Amino acid sequence: MSDSTQHHAHTRKPSWFIADKAIAALALVIAAFCLLPHLSVLVAALIGDTETLRHLAGSVLGDYMRNTAALVVLVGIGTFMIGTGAAWLVTMCDFPGRRWLEIALVIPLAFPAYVLAYAYTHVLDHPGIVQSVLRDLTGWGPRDYWFPEIRSLGGAAIMLVLVLYPYVYLLARAAFIGQSATTFLAARSLGKSPVQAFLSVSLPLARPAIAAGVLLTMMETIADFGTVSHFGVQTFATGIYNSWFGMVDRGAAAQLSLGLLAFALLLAMLERSNRGRARFSNGKRQDVIARVPLTGGAKWGAMVLCGLPVMLGLVIPVIALSVMATSSEQNLFSPRYARFITNSLTLAAIAAIVTVSAAILLGSFSRLRETRIASAALYVARIGYAVPGGVIAVGLIVPFAAFDNSLDAWMRANFDISTGLLFTGSIWLLIGAYLIRFLAAALGAYEGGIAAVSRNIDAASRVLGENVIGTVRRVHVPLLTPSLLTAALIVFVDVMKELPATLIMRPFNYDTLAVQAFRLASDERLNGAAVPSLLIGAIGLLPVILLCRRVAIHKA
Repeated sequence: MSDSTQHHAHTRKPSWFIADKAIAALALVIAAFCLLPHLSVLVAALIGDTETLRHLAGSVLGDYMRNTAALVVLVGIGTFMIGTGAAWLVTMCDFPGRRWLEIALVIPLAFPAYVLAYAYTHVLDHPGIVQSVLRDLTGWGPRDYWFPEIRSLGGAAIMLVLVLYPYVYLLARAAFIGQSATTFLAARSLGKSPVQAFLSVSLPLARPAIAAGVLLTMMETIADFGTVSHFGVQTFATGIYNSWFGMVDRGAAAQLSLGLLAFALLLAMLERSNRGRARFSNGKRQDVIARVPLTGGAKWGAMVLCGLPVMLGLVIPVIALSVMATSSEQNLFSPRYARFITNSLTLAAIAAIVTVSAAILLGSFSRLRETRIASAALYVARIGYAVPGGVIAVGLIVPFAAFDNSLDAWMRANFDISTGLLFTGSIWLLIGAYLIRFLAAALGAYEGGIAAVSRNIDAASRVLGENVIGTVRRVHVPLLTPSLLTAALIVFVDVMKELPATLIMRPFNYDTLAVQAFRLASDERLNGAAVPSLLIGAIGLLPVILLCRRVAIHKA
């Protein structure tokens, strides 16, 4: 090696070393921040006074546990049946409207469940359209008939199923498309009917993907606050909020958060275990399974089964909300609503940029160092998705409020200066909560893109003199731009819909569209709540359109 080459190698090595250490340090800081609310909830729950918790244990704690568990079970069963059944029909059968329904089945994912709750309360509640027309036609009084109560645990479960089944549908559909026709045709040649072949062959092969989708819906269910709060269903999520604001007891809120956190982490471990086994479930796709043309009653039955979730989860709510909005007194073009929209877009945009940047750092750290520390950092960063926003809010406010108060007391005692609350009630702490909550989605998009980038490209970049940061900035990011933009858009819309963390942590007088919708619905001003709800749904259509395009591209 010549002297100039040796000199170049020696000058390049420190650059790589420093850049590598910088990325590792930043990634570990992000992982530590993601771990902070979990540890904070644990410590606050252990040192907090248990008087309120004992009172809750004797009154409503049992209801919290039963209702939360019942919701998880009902939503899991409902999303499994609708998502798997619809995925099988549009993938394996041919019937009128199949191509349109194949895309439309994804769209209800754009709406948060609490928006559907507002719409169906307006339609089905006692003073609503359906019961009012029924009384007018029959002449019945309020006590002369029985009608299902929408404000109930069952009603909340239906709302959640209608917006969450697309998780199962998308994963199940991808699994069915990826299956070879050989095993299915073998079952048919042995005398199995199409339904029997589906149950004995196709469904078991798709089980890991379907289970992953169902577990995702369960995680979203325990994180829901807006729907159960509006319907008056007492769950851990509502208990945390009531303890924080109603009883002004942070210790009780932390203790309830700890119980919900344990449940969420259990679901996260189940999802991770299932994801680890999923790779062994399906073989390579060989022959495409020919769609079975449906005729007669089967044709109409398939149309109804696939069209009903779209009708209930999209068409009826949009029509109801639109009618409600036209009769509301909310002025969408007023300065007040301009502020709601600006606040929502600002929070969502900043959170999307910060979260995707954190995903790039953590992903690059894991790619550079395939060690247990890197794997642990990724695992810690991912589990935030399984943790409800209310739990993250409690876990962040407790330590940062203690820090703010201690710093203020020290500055007053030594310098007679009040620092006030530097972190508590700030936008940046709220952005941190969003980062923890939605980092898993950004990491999934990053890893999906980086898997297609050969490590030889990294080596070539290093030979050409780029350090780690330069490789990430000038090579990885340009190659991953579509994946990163998708991740940013998903985080953006998830932040728009997030309610409990925003309610607890938002700065004073800093309201968003989600908060405005919740506030109006809490005051039973459902017509007014329809306006911000429609805006949230309209913005939520953006990532769903991307998913729909992906579904269209990967049609069988």
